Amino acid sequence: MSTVVFMPESAYGPTNNCIGIGNELRRLGHRVVFIAEASWKGRLEQLGFEEELIELAPPSDDHQDAGGFWKEFIAATAAEFRKPTIEQLATFMVPTWQALIDGARYSHDQLVRVMEKTRPDVVVEDNVICFPALLCAGAPFVRIVSCNPLEVAGPDIPPPYSGLPSNDRSDWEAFRAEYDRTHRPIWSDFDDWVRSKGGPRLPELAFMPPSSVLNLYVYPRAVDYLDQRPLDETWFRLDSSVRETEGEFDLPESMGRRPERTALVYLSLGSLGSADVELMRRLVEVLGASRHRFIVSKGPRHNEYELADNMWGAEFLPQTRILPEVDLVITHGGNNTTTEALHFGKPMIVLPLFWDQHDNGQRVQETGFGIRLSTYEFNPVELLTAIDELVGSSALRRRLTTVAREVQARDGVRLGARRIAAVAAGANQ
Repeated sequence: MSTVVFMPESAYGPTNNCIGIGNELRRLGHRVVFIAEASWKGRLEQLGFEEELIELAPPSDDHQDAGGFWKEFIAATAAEFRKPTIEQLATFMVPTWQALIDGARYSHDQLVRVMEKTRPDVVVEDNVICFPALLCAGAPFVRIVSCNPLEVAGPDIPPPYSGLPSNDRSDWEAFRAEYDRTHRPIWSDFDDWVRSKGGPRLPELAFMPPSSVLNLYVYPRAVDYLDQRPLDETWFRLDSSVRETEGEFDLPESMGRRPERTALVYLSLGSLGSADVELMRRLVEVLGASRHRFIVSKGPRHNEYELADNMWGAEFLPQTRILPEVDLVITHGGNNTTTEALHFGKPMIVLPLFWDQHDNGQRVQETGFGIRLSTYEFNPVELLTAIDELVGSSALRRRLTTVAREVQARDGVRLGARRIAAVAAGANQ
């Protein structure tokens, strides 16, 4: 039995991805420990994992839900999401990176103690920023990328976080230049700090180094960048990473009995996107005029708005149980929802807000698996027409059925677990 330590970013997307892989490792007989920010207390223990809790900032007297720090941060900066991605670099991206850097610095000594206590055979991090205590723990380090794989930059793919098209390079260099201008000072300072703690020199303008032994990224082959961004032999694609730990779900009767020619649509902007109550209210108003039915993931501010008569929803929903039952997904374009929708063969309407969501929205549109709309400026008719177009396309439905069959056959959760277990076994030889 090997000890595998996971440290995902303190958000539902990376954590859920690691839960799926970690659960498979546990099934194979390995000891699995999750390092989690303190607001996750008890959440991972309930699923059978060991928990090691840390603080990413000085403790507050206010109680926070799991991932609460980022929910509050996103809610406070939601106005920035209305800007073009190039304008978000200085006003949203840099403050976000700085918050992540502050968390890495604050938690360093805590993580050193956790590494000494757990004595891992392999350390797995799913995050956009490195923690040098994990890299210097004396165990093999595995990196997981559960954002859009543009995060692993290359000259022949669009710059990450831009949402720019793959077949039009006209704006690539301007975005890269602005990213360099806005990010180089904080990157240089962080690079110096990482090396002062024994970590490696960071790749140019990147806040996370690759592993020298194993890098996993989560993205279906059908939307991957493939030949445009070649990767070395340490990189392996997991077409999806769908956890099997969510409880059973019974479709409400009002959603199951639908008039003829109506579709069942799942609306989720993620735990962070749904914190924008003004946006959620507008979507409810527009979609309330549709003949279709909607299941709505209401999110952390669920009690601040009401659903229309053709909707049902709750604060938390078991997404992986719901997706097989629906005909279409309206999503913010988070990587988990994007890959899970393709895992189950569902078309998407993408309303991106921040980070890699713009990249996912663009990729879904340019590969023909859905439609990207302007999140704050879409016309109601445009949204309602997009729903009808996507659910009414039998050609798209056939294509997605083929993709889903291929993604599920590749079994990303078990592939990822086996790769990590092999690294741990090698470390013990």
